[in-house]
Amino acid sequence: MLRETFVAMRDLPRLKEISGILIRHGMGEFARRLKLPRAMEKAGEWLNLTLGDNQPGLPAPVRVRLAFEELGPTFIKLGQILSTRVDVFPQDWITEFEKLQSRVPPIAPERVPQLISAALGASPEELFLEFDPAPIGSASIAQVHRARLHDGTPVAIKLRRPGIVDKVEADLRILSHLAALIELEFPESRRYQPREIVSQFARSLKRELDLAVEARNMERFAADFADDPSVTVPAVYWDFTNPAINVQSFIDGTPASRLDLLEEQGLDPVVLAKKGADSVLKMILINGFFHADPHPGNVIFLEGERIAFIDFGMVGRISHQRRDEIVDLLAALAERNEAGILDVLTGWTGSTRVDEQKFSADIGEFLFQYEHLPLKDLNISQLISDVMALIRDHSILLPPDMAMLFKALITLEGLGRQLDPSFHLVEHLTPFVRQLIIARYHPEALLRRGRQTLSDAFGMIAGLPRDLIRLSRDLRSGKFRINLDLKRLDDFGKQLDRSVNRLTMGIVTGALIIGSSIVMTVNAGPKLFGLPFLGFTGFLLAMVNSIWLVLSIWRAGKME
Repeated sequence: MLRETFVAMRDLPRLKEISGILIRHGMGEFARRLKLPRAMEKAGEWLNLTLGDNQPGLPAPVRVRLAFEELGPTFIKLGQILSTRVDVFPQDWITEFEKLQSRVPPIAPERVPQLISAALGASPEELFLEFDPAPIGSASIAQVHRARLHDGTPVAIKLRRPGIVDKVEADLRILSHLAALIELEFPESRRYQPREIVSQFARSLKRELDLAVEARNMERFAADFADDPSVTVPAVYWDFTNPAINVQSFIDGTPASRLDLLEEQGLDPVVLAKKGADSVLKMILINGFFHADPHPGNVIFLEGERIAFIDFGMVGRISHQRRDEIVDLLAALAERNEAGILDVLTGWTGSTRVDEQKFSADIGEFLFQYEHLPLKDLNISQLISDVMALIRDHSILLPPDMAMLFKALITLEGLGRQLDPSFHLVEHLTPFVRQLIIARYHPEALLRRGRQTLSDAFGMIAGLPRDLIRLSRDLRSGKFRINLDLKRLDDFGKQLDRSVNRLTMGIVTGALIIGSSIVMTVNAGPKLFGLPFLGFTGFLLAMVNSIWLVLSIWRAGKME
C-alpha cells in the first residue's frame, strides 16, 4: 500500500483536478452515501472549496454523470462500463450512466496531418487520393475522417487523440489506488469487488486505446458472418492500421439513430428488427464473441435490409461453459423451474455467501409474477431487470462477461422495439436456445464429453503415484504447507497492525519526552524562545504524536 501511495503521488495534479470537479458537482452527498465524508472534507479544505450542494435540484445519479463527463475520457468510459453492471446499480443510476457522452472538441485541423504522418510515416496527401481534415465524428478516444484510397475506395480513418494514452494511464493509476484504499478502509465494500471492477475496466480501456485491437475484432466478426449476406462488417486496411490509427472501409447507409429516414430509403423496419436480433443472438449464443454496445449509433442499415455494425472497441466473450449456463437459466425461466434458477445463480456467486433458503424463497416469489404470462408476451428487459434486482438484494456480483451480455440484450430489445413495436426478443431467443439444447445432447457431443471425462479420469489416476511421491517427499523435508483462506484473519491482521503502529508511536513519543527533558537541562546549542532548540522541537513532535494517538484511538472506538 505504501508503494502504491508513492506511485499515486506523481499524479497529484490530476488528483487535485478530479477532487475539484467532484466537489463542484455537489459530491458531498455522494461522499456521505459512500461513507467517505472526511476524505472529501479534507479535499475541500485543501482546494479552498466547500462541500455545499451546488446543484440542489439534481439527484445524485445526474450529478455523478455530469461530473464524469467533465472528468474526461477515462471516467466517461468508466461510466459506460458501470452501465453494464445492472447487478450493482439500480435502474436510475444505469439510466444516467447510459447517457454519458463525450463532450470534447475535435483535434485542431492543423494537428491532424501531423498525427497521421507520425502514425504512418507519410503525409495524408501521399497516402490518400482524397482526405477531409474535418472529422465526421469526434469522441473521447478517437475521431473519424473520410478519405479515399488511390484506387478510389472510400474509407474511414479512425485517429487516436494525442496524449490520450498518458492521461488515461494516470487516471487508471488513481482509480486503482482509490479502489485499493476503499477495500482496505471499508471492508463492507469488498462484496462489490471495486478492485476487480477497476481491473476489468482497465483491461477493457487499454484494448480500446489500441486501434489495432479493434481492427482484429472487426476481422473476427467478419469471419463469423462471412456466410451471412444480411450482415456487413467494415474491411480493415492493414497497411494503414496500427495502435494509433485504424483505416477501414466506409459504410454509407442509414444510422439506426435516424429511424425517420427508413421509409424514405425503402427499408422495412420489421425485417430489420428480425435480422438485427438474429445477428446479435448468433454472436452471443453461437459464436461466443459479441458486440457489447449495439446501440443505435453503432448500427447502420443498408439497402436490401442489410445491417452493418461499426465501432468494435467494446466486445464481449462467452465461453462454452457460460453459454451452457445461459441456456440452463433461460430454460429454467421458461419452465418456471425454481431449483434450476437457484443452481445457476448460486454458481455465479463465487466466494460470496448467500442464504440459500431465503434466496430460494425470493426466487419463488419472483417466478410467481410470471406464472401465467405467455412466453410470447415475456419482456426480456423487464425480466433481466427483475433478476438483477433479486441479485442485488442478495449482494451477488455477476461475472463481468454476464454483466456485458445482459446489457447487450437490454439494448438489443430496446432497439428492436423502436423498429417494431410488436417486437418480442424472446421469440427470436427461443430457437437459438432450442438449437443449443439439441446440440448439447447430440450423440456426437455426448461422445466427445464422455471421452474428455475418461481422459481426465485416467490422467488423474496415472498422476496419482507421482503426486503421492511428491507429497511424501515434502513431508520428509518439512516443505509441506497448508494454505488456509480465513477472511476473518484479514481484519484481525489489520487491527493488529494498527495496534502495533500505535504502540510504536507511543514508545517514540515517550522517548522524545525523556530525551527532550534531558536536552532542556543542557544550557548549550541554539535557542528558540529562550529554550534549547532541540529540546523544544522534541517536545513539539511529542505533542503532535500524542494528538495523533488520541485521535486514532478515538476514531477506532467510534468505528467499533
